[in-house]
Amino acid sequence: MKLLLRRKYKAENYTIGDLSIDGRFFCHTIEDKVRELPARCPDTPSGRSCRCKEKVYARTAIPAGTYKVTMEYSARFKRVLPYLHDVPHFLGILIHSGNTEEDSAGCIIVGKNTVKGKVTESRKTSDALNARLANVPDIEIEIVEAWR
Repeated sequence: MKLLLRRKYKAENYTIGDLSIDGRFFCHTIEDKVRELPARCPDTPSGRSCRCKEKVYARTAIPAGTYKVTMEYSARFKRVLPYLHDVPHFLGILIHSGNTEEDSAGCIIVGKNTVKGKVTESRKTSDALNARLANVPDIEIEIVEAWR
């Protein structure tokens, strides 16, 4: 299964996008601000938190790219959620519910972008996404920046 996150709007502190599943629109997303990061991180491949000066903790969106996704139990959220693997500069990136970039810490928040700077119906959207991905053995997400 192929997820495509097309980032389409950059605000001062957040990023809005569209998430598609196998070429069909599924929902909107909100993430932290996109920042220019080095291509490689010396820390995260070894399981250590990123110390790169360009990354602002819990205020930076993950780099555009293609990542493997598996459904994993999150101790923080106490439920199974989509988990992105091998994201440079980041550890523990999930796709989950929330309303603003404040709920993100680098993760991808899903919902409907019906209010400027927010997504609504996020838990319902997250539950629907989890149901779609639950028994899929091979999932990847490609993240692209439409403004480039």
